[in-house]
Amino acid sequence: MSSGRAGRGAIAFALFLVYVIWGSIYLSIRLVIEEVPPLGSMGARFLLAGALMAAFLACRGGWRRLRLTRREASGAAFLGVLLLACGNGLTSVGQLHGVPSGVTALLVAMVPLWICLYRTLAGDRPRMLELAGVGVGLIGLAVLVLPHGGERSGLPVVGVAVIVLSSLSWSFGSWIKPRVRLPRDVYVGAAYQLLAAGAAMSLASVATGERLDGEIGPRAWGAFGYLVVFGSIIGFTAYAWLLHHAPLSLVATHTYVNPVVAVALGSVVLSEPVTPALMIGGAVVLMSVVLVVSAHARPRSRGDSSVNDFKVLLSDQRSAGGG
Repeated sequence: MSSGRAGRGAIAFALFLVYVIWGSIYLSIRLVIEEVPPLGSMGARFLLAGALMAAFLACRGGWRRLRLTRREASGAAFLGVLLLACGNGLTSVGQLHGVPSGVTALLVAMVPLWICLYRTLAGDRPRMLELAGVGVGLIGLAVLVLPHGGERSGLPVVGVAVIVLSSLSWSFGSWIKPRVRLPRDVYVGAAYQLLAAGAAMSLASVATGERLDGEIGPRAWGAFGYLVVFGSIIGFTAYAWLLHHAPLSLVATHTYVNPVVAVALGSVVLSEPVTPALMIGGAVVLMSVVLVVSAHARPRSRGDSSVNDFKVLLSDQRSAGGG
């Protein structure tokens, strides 16, 4: 949509919120899981955020606004588990295994590449620019993960594998969403996705026997509150507003900026090392995302569906402020 309906200042502020909030999500998750088990804490985060969002929507539009058909409820629950419980929740597990928050953000940034692969497997013909982006992205992933310089890589294999799996799950949910019946109200859909993800992760926490050891300190509580209020509510609201008031090419820049913010915050707050491999691999990964997103943003012909695909790519990538 054109940005003419909103002032430049409002657009700049909303974009700043998305840059900072979603760039800081991974640091906040790391601060929480240092003291609280990942599945239980992220499950509680989603449940609380979903309940707060649903209550707000009910106050604004009445409880009828939250009514869903059986197919809409099933679709929202399905995507909530794919996008948030698996797609976002597993990143906390990967970080618990020792993957730095900045590297986590870079691995998650590869979502557009995996979506391109899903589209290819489904029979779509990707553009050469998209294929080039996927190839470049895999090279960047190898630089980040594989041993280099005759030394063993400091990244844990299990943790990286879990985060890549979470990125694949998020990508699959993004790709399949147009085939799923969802509420027309995007905010109602987000609330139910949050609730479904919270319930799934809470059940997984019980099933895996997670236990809380000791008291929760103020830093973890503060990070948890930040994830609920800013990460899952304010960040998503600002993002949804941008999709209706700013050019898609401008909104898409968060895909490149969020990992940079995450790496910077991880280095400053948690003293996570910024190695040459991280800088080179991260730059290559971000370049691959630029190539893929740019291909989506430029339709080949009047009848090309790339613009619609691009909208789906953007809206689903952060469909409920999962970060």
